[in-house]
Order: sequence, then structure tokens, then C-alpha cells
Amino acid sequence: MYALPKIAKQTPVPSCRIIASGSKGFTRKPVLAVLALLLILCSSSAYAALGEEQQFVLNSFSFLIWGALVMWMCAGFTMLESGSVRTKNASVICLKNIGLYSIAGLAFFFVGYNLMYVGVEPGGWSGSLQFMYGTTGDEIALLGGDEAVAPAVISNGYSTMSDWFFQMVFVATTASIVSGTLAERVKLWSFFLFILILTAVLYPIIGSWTWGGGWLSEMGFQDFAGSTIVHSTGGWAALAGALVVGARTGKFRADGSVKVTPPSNVPVVTLGVFILWLGWFGFNGGSQLALGGAVDAIALSNILANTNLAAAAGVMTAIALSRPILGRVDLLAALNGAIGGLVAITAGPDIVHHHWAVFIGAVGGLVIVFGLKVMESLKIDDVVGAVPAHLFAGIWGTLAVCIAAGGNLLVQVTGIVAVGAFVFTVSLITWLVIDKTIGARVSPAVEDLGQDVAELGIEAYPEFVVMPERDE
Repeated sequence: MYALPKIAKQTPVPSCRIIASGSKGFTRKPVLAVLALLLILCSSSAYAALGEEQQFVLNSFSFLIWGALVMWMCAGFTMLESGSVRTKNASVICLKNIGLYSIAGLAFFFVGYNLMYVGVEPGGWSGSLQFMYGTTGDEIALLGGDEAVAPAVISNGYSTMSDWFFQMVFVATTASIVSGTLAERVKLWSFFLFILILTAVLYPIIGSWTWGGGWLSEMGFQDFAGSTIVHSTGGWAALAGALVVGARTGKFRADGSVKVTPPSNVPVVTLGVFILWLGWFGFNGGSQLALGGAVDAIALSNILANTNLAAAAGVMTAIALSRPILGRVDLLAALNGAIGGLVAITAGPDIVHHHWAVFIGAVGGLVIVFGLKVMESLKIDDVVGAVPAHLFAGIWGTLAVCIAAGGNLLVQVTGIVAVGAFVFTVSLITWLVIDKTIGARVSPAVEDLGQDVAELGIEAYPEFVVMPERDE
């Protein structure tokens, strides 16, 4: 680290109290010392060095703090999903979520980050296939005491692994979307295998097209924090899986009616949504990618305010629409409305006209309510409504960038179609291969008894007696 020039040590004085000039209590030496320090700080080289290093520290620290908030979203997804499924499948949901986070972290370390960011040519289609990613040589030398490399390290603007950590937790969010859609009938290890492919290859390639500086970025595609890059990618992957794995047994009856499968723990589902809402402040706020001055502070304030406004508007819209569309005031629709509003604003939360955030979030809530009905009408079983919340609202949010954030409609549509075609096609092929080889779906006996007992041998609620569920 840079060191300030040493100041000659001052002789201590009994009092450091400063009062009006000419008073008996006025002491000069401490004042002179402070003035000398200010002069040193204002000298060109010392001030510049200190300012640059402070910015390096603040940027790195913000990546780590925002990243920790995004990581906490995994807890939100776990609560949301485990409370939404029947009690007989809650434990396996917990295992899937901690497993997918771990797989995402390892995959992004060994392959994903390089594929997304390293060696991406302007207008290119992917990055490097280099194996592993880590602390730079200069950073290692600085840790070893070599102060000569400090300028090179600090000029990067942030520590290498703080950026890697922040980017990695976004990958885990994408994977979590798939988990909720396919709950209660997908095999554990088949799911883990798909998540490995998604986080090591699929998501990083999409990221290289956009945030990595690839061809969509060159066209001017805008997606500030990932309505399409993160949420629609996860939604397309989940939709492909739902089509291959199929609906839960008895979910759609022969007469066309839908069997209601109410959540097993409504308070836990609600807690999960609040955790996600909190984590979204890190998701969107951290995507400012800097905390080095007044401009960043103002932008961060706007981003967090807009994120909150959009989520609130999504909730209220979903509540208002749930009775005429769903036939009842629906708590779960309201909770999904919050997520729909959050997903929708994610593509452009840095807008400065806050009323547009309310509008974008409100339409996100509307998209959720109608999306749930569309999924039922198509006989596609999505346990937590993740496809409407992340895919449908993600598409809307990416288009909404054209309203107030300066997006080009043709470019935004191109990005939506390109990402959708690539992710859905590759995901569908991957799920079909998994299904034909090791099988994607649990057996009817396992589904009837529940994955907790059949696959894990542990119950989430052991005081309850596990009974096979029969269709009404």
C-alpha cells in the first residue's frame, strides 16, 4: 500500500482545545500539525495515490458486500421452494439448493469465468477455455510484501477475486430458478448434472455475448443487472426441463381441471420472498460496479429506490388482479408479484425518473398473474411460478429499458430472441440426453412416497406420518 510521508513528531501539549484567536486557551502546535498534514494530503502525488487506493478499497469492499447479499438470495430461494412444496419433498429442496450453489461456485472457478470474461474479442461469441481463475501475480507479490507492484495492482480498480465472487453469485441465482420449477419430481443427480452444464457453459456463453463485451454488447444491448442474462436464462432452462420431465402426477386431470397443491408452509414462503427482496438490493445495486465518488453514490441510491418501488408496485398489482383473474385474493400471487416487479426492473434500475420504476414493476406484477394462468392452460407444471416470474417478467423488463433507459427496441428484441433460442435449444437437448441415459424423473413410487424418504432417508418434518398421496 502507498505510505504517506512521515511528519516530524510534535511535542505533546497539555491541551488540544481550539478556541477563538487571541484567547489564552489557544494552542498552536496541534493546529500547525493538522495544517501540515492537510498540505501533505493536498500535494499532488500523495493525494492522488491515496485517492486511487481508497477507490480500490471501496470498489473491492462493495463487490464483497453486495455479493454476500446476492449469495443470501440462495437462502431466499430455499425458503420459497421448501415452503411451496409438500412436506414430503422439503428436505431434498434444501439439499438441491446448497448443492447448486456449490456446483455454481466450482464451475465458475474452473471454467465459467474464463469463458465469460477472459479473452472475449469485441463482437465475439465466447471467451477463453483456460482452466481455473485466480489472484494475479502482482497481487500475490503485494501480499508477499513487494510494494513496487502496488501501483499496478491498484490501477485495476478492484481486487481480482472480489470481482470473481460478485460475478459468481449471479450464476447461482440463475441455477436456483431451475430448482423451483422442477421440484417434487426431478432426480437429484440428474438435476445436479444439468446445473453443472448450465453454470459452466450455458450461462458463461450468454454472459460473454453481453457483459463480457461480445456481439450483443457491440450491438448496444442493455441489461444492467440481468433481466435477460440471469433471469430469462434461468427461465428458459427451467421451461425446457419442465417440458421434458413433465408435470407432477395428478396435477392436470383428464377433464382439464388443475389439482391445487397448496404450499406446505406459507410463512416460510413469505420469508423467502422478503429475503430475495433484500438480496435484490445487492443484485441491482452491486451492478453499478463502483463506489468511488458522488456519482456512484447517487446512482446507487437511485438503483435501490427504483428496485424497491418496482417490487412494491408488483405486489399491489398482483393483489388487485388476483381476484378477477384467479378468483380469489391470492397471497402467492402477491409474493410472485414482488419477484415479477424485481425481475422487471433489473434490466434498467439506474433510471432517474422514479415513476417509471413504479410502472415497470406494476406491469411485472400483471405479467406474473397472467403468466400463471398461461402456464396452467398449457399444462406446464411450475411448482413456484418461476417461469412467469423470471422468464416472462425478464422479457418485459428487457423491453422496458426502451421506455426510460435509452434502449433500442430492435437490439433488445434481438438479444431476447438470441438468448432464448440458444438457452432453450441447448437446455432441451441436454435434458433429453439426461432423460434417455440416466433418467430425469423419479419413479412413480418415489414421487408418491416423497423424495425426502425415498432418496435421502430424512424427513423435514419427522413428527408427521408420511402417507402416500392419492388423487382426489
